[in-house]
Amino acid sequence: MKKTGSPKLLFENVDLSPIRSILWFGLHVDGAGRPVEYDPEWDLRALLLRQLEQIPYVKDLVKRLNRNRYLRRACGYKGKAPTEAHFSQMKRRIRKPGFIGIESYLRGEANKLRFKYPLLALGLIQAACFDGTDLEAWSSRDPHDNTRGLGDSEARLGRGPEGFYLGYRSLLLVDMEGFPLGHVEAPANVNEKDMVESLLNEVLGEDFEVELVASDSQLESQKVFRTLEKRRIEHLIPWRRLRGRENPPDVLTVKDRIGVEGPEHKRVVFGRLRARIEGFISTLKNHLAYDNFTWKGLENAGIHTSLAHCVFYATVIAAMKLNRPDEAGSISYFA
Repeated sequence: MKKTGSPKLLFENVDLSPIRSILWFGLHVDGAGRPVEYDPEWDLRALLLRQLEQIPYVKDLVKRLNRNRYLRRACGYKGKAPTEAHFSQMKRRIRKPGFIGIESYLRGEANKLRFKYPLLALGLIQAACFDGTDLEAWSSRDPHDNTRGLGDSEARLGRGPEGFYLGYRSLLLVDMEGFPLGHVEAPANVNEKDMVESLLNEVLGEDFEVELVASDSQLESQKVFRTLEKRRIEHLIPWRRLRGRENPPDVLTVKDRIGVEGPEHKRVVFGRLRARIEGFISTLKNHLAYDNFTWKGLENAGIHTSLAHCVFYATVIAAMKLNRPDEAGSISYFA
């Protein structure tokens, strides 16, 4: 019988003590007053468990924890689980920068353990790929202005692969091995071209350097090209066929809705990178409940995406520590 992991095994192999300052920010620690009842490390594990088990709402997470002693103990709770309001307070206290800090720490730890790829462990990413995905808002449209949300005033109407939708969009960056490097969120009416520089500012720097990026033709613009050239990053972004314009022979050109044509070596690298990021987006949606966004606001959209990424990084860390590198990034193994 094939051995499988568990949420308890996952959490036991991920050390959260280095981010204690983030988790405990704003909590009463010393002096008179009511002591902290729930360790915020337990709360973070519970939010990660919600993504891992694809639990729709936080209130359902609370019910699940109270009914399931095993999951409650896996998170660290000794007795009853906290209320739904407790998790809302935690989000407001740590805020998006705190969750980004947690995500950054876990990404760094996961990268160090990818011993099969020494260059990656040093932070040198030879090739990566951009792609965007939709995040529908948990809201109806405002009857007085149907381009924005009623319950979620920050949500906007935008165009997606299946037509118009109300919500947000996320631009992701994933490397050649399908390892996510970062993300940035914006209302759905923001063009992905305008999100590239923000994502690069978020991801690149002391921890990572990227030599080449790929993307679909959505990012074909001189603005994006200049942004990449300024950072000395090569790109494989297919050019569209436009009337009156002859594309250079050494670039990739959109052949149909899916395929591209151009130099063979560029097509091979482009195809591999596109497959990796599409596989990661599929993991987000099918195994990490990414489409199940039941919070409101742009900041919460970023937190929701960060938590999904944190679960992925945690599976990489745990799998490497358990000497199961083949299960790195396998959500179903630990769920």
